[in-house]
Amino acid sequence: MTSYTELLAGLHRNADNSLDAHIPESWMQGRTTYGGLTAALSLQAALGLVDDVPIRSAQVAFVGPVGGDVKIKPTLLRQGKNTAYVSVDVTAESGVTAQSIFAFGKARESAIHFDDMPMPKVRAPEEIESFFGEGPRPGFTQNFDMLLALGGRPISGSDEKSIGLWMRHRDPDTPRDATAVLAIGDAPPPAVMSMFKQPLRISSMTWMAEFMTDTITTDPDGWYFAQHTAQLAKDGYSSQSMRLWNRHGEPILVGRQTIAVFG
Repeated sequence: MTSYTELLAGLHRNADNSLDAHIPESWMQGRTTYGGLTAALSLQAALGLVDDVPIRSAQVAFVGPVGGDVKIKPTLLRQGKNTAYVSVDVTAESGVTAQSIFAFGKARESAIHFDDMPMPKVRAPEEIESFFGEGPRPGFTQNFDMLLALGGRPISGSDEKSIGLWMRHRDPDTPRDATAVLAIGDAPPPAVMSMFKQPLRISSMTWMAEFMTDTITTDPDGWYFAQHTAQLAKDGYSSQSMRLWNRHGEPILVGRQTIAVFG
């Protein structure tokens, strides 16, 4: 199995700042690359055009299935004194498979400072069993430890519209940075899946993520807590909010996701 750091080390940066990458089977989700990895590799490409400016937000559209050999091409849209915007296309033989826009911004002095994003009170990871049972699981999930702290498991017919999971990279060499957070931030199944009473096919369409800090910190064991809440499901689509904290309860990321539900 190719680890996260091995995958990053295998990237080849070309003269035009594009990256050549190969997505192994161990990072696939059905017939496409796990969305969090697509976002992380896109950010990795964007960082080649931005010098020492923290990431503030990511907007990712999963246009089509992506896997195998891909090219990741960043384009600098604007570079200001404090901010920068970079678009990134992921392409394969079939054409564009994902498009992203990343906004970067330097910290600045401000009279406004508050935190209205408290982390739910949940049991510690050492007190919780694995999220997955003995049955089949998506291939990419083998790269993460995931523990169910709130809500129901997928296809359990739960009435709960929210799930909460402790998560961490299994690769001990994974850096504590924004790229690694994107790589794990989309790992939980959509919250609406807990309400399914039978298997249904789903597909992530878009993912928006905002970083709440320019310094990624967590405990020595690398745990993050994610809470995903389905807020609407109709006409074959579901919209959910996504929040991520480190183990100290400090907010790391907040986001939204649109999911297509087939059935």
